Amino acid sequence: MNPETRPRVLVVEDDRETREFVARALAEIGLDVTAVGAIAPGQAAENERPFDLLVLDRMLPDGTTLTWIHDLRRRGNGVPVLILTALSDVSERVKGLEAGCDDYLGKPFAPLELKARARALLRRGHRTRREVREGRLRLDLDRREAFVEGAELALTEREFRVLELLVTAKGIGRDQLLDEVWGESTPETGASLDVIVSRLRRKLGALELPSAIETVRGYGFKWRGGG
Repeated sequence: MNPETRPRVLVVEDDRETREFVARALAEIGLDVTAVGAIAPGQAAENERPFDLLVLDRMLPDGTTLTWIHDLRRRGNGVPVLILTALSDVSERVKGLEAGCDDYLGKPFAPLELKARARALLRRGHRTRREVREGRLRLDLDRREAFVEGAELALTEREFRVLELLVTAKGIGRDQLLDEVWGESTPETGASLDVIVSRLRRKLGALELPSAIETVRGYGFKWRGGG
């Protein structure tokens, strides 16, 4: 394989033995591997030239890679990310997925599994997930999910659609909301909208966003921000 066309992989792992093991395994399947032991040199390498895959240890001497991943996604960088971790707790895996990582591989792992997961992520390529971020609120438009600082808002599809329109439009008329979500403006759909707005306020309030939706008399609603 031409060195200039080989997929580029960045490995960030502080344990030297593990780092060399991972780098060697990935090189065996024809990848161009850069391996470093901390976040700072990893970010420097990533800023210098883009990679096709990041293989990152979860916890490093200079911090957690979840913050780095979150920043990459915020900037629209969809590079596939594989997290290596000894943390097997489900809540930890959820944190990683919420930050934007694509896959987890628990330590210890076999080289064959590492190679298979790397190949799968490289085939998938860079992702472009549609998201809306407003302060502490994040809307995943593809999965139709909403989160406030990582805590999920359990919403129905109609609740999500109303919230999406409120956030993206900033201010939106009542009739427009009814037309967009229900397809018609009637006393029945108007009552349904009032119920949904009330539910959204209650759910947002439970996550310390009690005043995010403002009623504008004679018009509709205004989104006051995600806090």
